[in-house]
Amino acid sequence: MSVYWITGLSGAGKTTIGYEYYLYRKSLGDSIVFLDGDSLRLVMGVECGYELSERKKLSYKYARLSKMLAEQDVHVVIATISMFSEVREWNRENIIDYVEIYIKVPLEILIKRDQKNLYSNNVDNVMGFNIDVEEPLNPDVTLLNDGSKSLEEIASQLKTLIKR
Repeated sequence: MSVYWITGLSGAGKTTIGYEYYLYRKSLGDSIVFLDGDSLRLVMGVECGYELSERKKLSYKYARLSKMLAEQDVHVVIATISMFSEVREWNRENIIDYVEIYIKVPLEILIKRDQKNLYSNNVDNVMGFNIDVEEPLNPDVTLLNDGSKSLEEIASQLKTLIKR
């Protein structure tokens, strides 16, 4: 089964786009689960903070969970920041049907949106703002969410770009 790894910075639209894609695949009768980074952190990240090493540790947990589910004949749509090249490389090497989807948003737009008040409240350890990120170099799909299209239109783009 496939793992659809949706990555991007906080506020990029990963959860909304990922959930729309999940609903679409579910409507086709697929055995599928939706995993969101914020919810996953509540489940398995109690001991992890927001330092870079702790974030990476969680990303590997998410990757291994996604692999395990896919090996049990469940498609996985996962929306997570996880901006670590080595984690994405691990995914490519260890998950048989791995699809990497990058939701790209210019930082100035994320700062303007600031949905979680991360960018304007001088919060420490914000990926892409005061922690450097490793953007995906070769994602299978890149979707630009710069405000020129609605999240529903972008999610619809994803449905047409992935032929699985």
